[in-house]
Amino acid sequence: MCMRRLALAGALALTTVAYAADLGRELPHTPLGKPLTAANVPTIWPDGRGLPAGQGGVVAGERLYAERCQSCHGERGTGGSGGHLAGRSALAGPNPDRTVANYWPYAATVFDYIRRAMPPAAPWSLTADETYALTAYVLHLGGVVPADAVLDARSLVAVRMPNRDGFVPSSEAREAGVR
Repeated sequence: MCMRRLALAGALALTTVAYAADLGRELPHTPLGKPLTAANVPTIWPDGRGLPAGQGGVVAGERLYAERCQSCHGERGTGGSGGHLAGRSALAGPNPDRTVANYWPYAATVFDYIRRAMPPAAPWSLTADETYALTAYVLHLGGVVPADAVLDARSLVAVRMPNRDGFVPSSEAREAGVR
């Protein structure tokens, strides 16, 4: 009985490892056409290091949002199965409102999250220009950037998030000089 459990556990572990190795090959857009690994995934720091070339504005972001994001996040980021993105309210209390505008400390981190994780069924499928545009639109929904904003690597890091001072940087960020 014990040997059978051990064999089953071993088979399950091998299957898990094989599946995990295949995940990188299934992604539609990986750096340099390689499976994603810790070594080849570009890191985007809060100060903008690692941001790719490109640009995108609120207007283009609004169109992309309607096509790719609205089904989960609702019209104008007001909610849905993916949660709401827009609005600002107090973070105090047992159920703080964690919208992008009042919960994320750095705009570059918003870009990085959209690029790596959205849409959930096709992470890494957005181009740099599309990601800048969606970031601009989401930030606009929260009142962080104006309707005519166009973001690129330089202007994105200049965006000051409303609750930026409400966060304590990690020791890793402090060592890297990120404030």
